[in-house]
Amino acid sequence: MGVPQFKALRRAYGFDEVAIAPGHVTINPDQTNIQFSIDGVTLKSPVIASAMDAIVNPAFAVEFGKLGGLAVMNMEGVQARYDNPQEVIDQIVAAPPENVTALFQKLYSAPIKEDLLAKRVKEIKAGGAVCAVSVTPANTKKLAPIAVDAGADLLCVQSTVTTARHVSKSVRGLVFSELLEMVNIPVIVGNCVAYDVALELMETGVHGVLVGVGPGAACTTREVTGVGVPQVTATMDCAAAREEYYRRTGRYVPIITDGGIRTGGDLCKAFASGADAVMIGTPFAQTKEAPGKGYNWGMATPHPVLPRGTRVKPGVKTTLQQLMYGPTSKHDGTQNLMGALQVCMGMVGAFNIRDFHEKAELIIAPSIKTEGKHYQLGLE
Repeated sequence: MGVPQFKALRRAYGFDEVAIAPGHVTINPDQTNIQFSIDGVTLKSPVIASAMDAIVNPAFAVEFGKLGGLAVMNMEGVQARYDNPQEVIDQIVAAPPENVTALFQKLYSAPIKEDLLAKRVKEIKAGGAVCAVSVTPANTKKLAPIAVDAGADLLCVQSTVTTARHVSKSVRGLVFSELLEMVNIPVIVGNCVAYDVALELMETGVHGVLVGVGPGAACTTREVTGVGVPQVTATMDCAAAREEYYRRTGRYVPIITDGGIRTGGDLCKAFASGADAVMIGTPFAQTKEAPGKGYNWGMATPHPVLPRGTRVKPGVKTTLQQLMYGPTSKHDGTQNLMGALQVCMGMVGAFNIRDFHEKAELIIAPSIKTEGKHYQLGLE
């Protein structure tokens, strides 16, 4: 007789625990199409730069836009709080590790200035880039109209965990269907990791869903709260919700895997798991164009009572051009991410991302760090 279970446990998988099986037909990488579209906005690249202050300022957004990507600016970060945000970023970079969290909490307690928020949006638009901004649910109704009036093209409503049914003491919380009428631009909502939550978010009418809780390099949510789901499983579950919603309604809502992507291999596995695009943070912090000078920190790091993030130092190692398209002499998959994606699609015989979803077979596999890599690890 078996022992009764108090709770059922399900095995979940991250990027290091799976591999992509080659296809039965191969195609030339240059025949693949990696464009990403969301509600009429089409991008050359399916990569979005995360709304982190160490990564996205107006200058970075413009430069990344020239390369066909999309950078999201944090509307509640230093860009909207300080006339000279680079001075504040430099203070954070220079702070000793034991003092940095307290410094975060102090610097991020400065009030958000609505005129600065509008100014930053206009700077991005003046540079010719698509302008995307991010705001937490609590401040969305106040700040989103300001960004839209200034010319923002996309709105991301982000928190560590977002659902369509949030219980609070507010008389009337954020209702996504009402928000869509208020702003009249594409709205991306996240983050979530579950089939039913993703499905309910899609049913509100939002245009995209961000997937991921816990895997980011600067995120400590799993350490602080124990909450999180490995990205391959989270992406596959939310992709299943997207397919079910599409079957029911005929409306396709892209999902965007956010967090934990370090290499071209991780990125390809995210798409093979069902992602339509990916949101990346720390790899962009390694570029010369990022304002953080080789440092990065998450949006929840400055929380006044329970920080869920830390400052990390990946260092300055590349340029935006090299990171996205090469050329590169790096053999570890950390540069030319789009080249890796196109080569992988060619290996499985996929002409576009939707084709990749269908043709890419994921298999459970030993970590590439331990399977036959003794010489790479310096063990022999």
